[in-house]
Amino acid sequence: MSFQIDARFKIERRDFTLDVDLKLPGQGVTALFGHSGSGKTTCLRAMAGLERAETGYFALGDEIWQDETRRHFVPPHRRALGVVFQEASLFPHLSVRRNILFGEQRAPVSERRFVLGEIAELLGIGHLLDRAPEQLSGGERQRVAIARALLAAPRILLMDEPLAALDLKRKLEILPYLERLHAELSLPIIYVSHAPDEVARLADHLVLLDQGKVVASGALNEVLSRIDLPEAFADDAGVVIQARIAAHEDDELTRLEFPGGQIFVSRHDGPVGTQVRCRIHASDVSLALAPPLQSSILNCVTASVVALAPTDTPGHVLVRLEASGEPLLARVTKRSVEKLGIRPGLMLRAQIKAVALLA
Repeated sequence: MSFQIDARFKIERRDFTLDVDLKLPGQGVTALFGHSGSGKTTCLRAMAGLERAETGYFALGDEIWQDETRRHFVPPHRRALGVVFQEASLFPHLSVRRNILFGEQRAPVSERRFVLGEIAELLGIGHLLDRAPEQLSGGERQRVAIARALLAAPRILLMDEPLAALDLKRKLEILPYLERLHAELSLPIIYVSHAPDEVARLADHLVLLDQGKVVASGALNEVLSRIDLPEAFADDAGVVIQARIAAHEDDELTRLEFPGGQIFVSRHDGPVGTQVRCRIHASDVSLALAPPLQSSILNCVTASVVALAPTDTPGHVLVRLEASGEPLLARVTKRSVEKLGIRPGLMLRAQIKAVALLA
């Protein structure tokens, strides 16, 4: 059953103030995104009750964990939540199995939602249960920490940059398991990150923070496709699209269909009909007034210009497009804008040079 998460916090420090008022969906993954020092972790710690905001309100549906107008504050150990930090912080003297079951002890028997076997299978750690933490890789330790948090029967899972301490190989190892959590568990996740690739791959809802304030909050693509926030994403500006595998071609390409048309990617192993998530960077989209007659770029869709905005790169412009209602972004030069007469309402062809298949 879906519910709304209400989070209002004001925390004042000597050189920093967090002042947020958020209404978040009680399902899927909400990413708190921003540069270092933007307030992401402080906001998450306030949700967990690890920091008590002088002015604060936090509720999951009708369950209120903090309301300072009534001096009501539920301490962290009494909140039905799971927290996963950058470091797994496993008990070194306990086996993996006993580390995970430690989380279960926090939950009343009547409220337990998961059992060790199914969570171990979901996270791919069944073969690790009898090992000691020192025998695990960084990615394996994080999966054990997530399992421990889930066995505590949380109503919400809070994750504070869980991949930040991992190298690229370990990040790629653990990301598919985070996607499985997203797909298979009806549990809201608040995910703190400063990595655009993680946000694009995992998030449904995006909150952009800067200097302790909310700059934007909304559905992932709604925020990603805004052209008034170019500095937030710098060279990573782009959109995420949901597509369907339509066919596997004979030349080792897979054809995807989305509302804006069709695109080709390197062969994907998923069966026809599978839904996949793709990322298209603005820097990988070029614009033309007519369909190219001879071009090596296979992906070309009809789109209309919605708006233009300057970027943080001198001489460049960010163009917001719509292809049958699906947002796209293109980063082009001012010279190209003037030469092609690009303006709101113009119909043109968006040539997509590269598509990153995320999942």
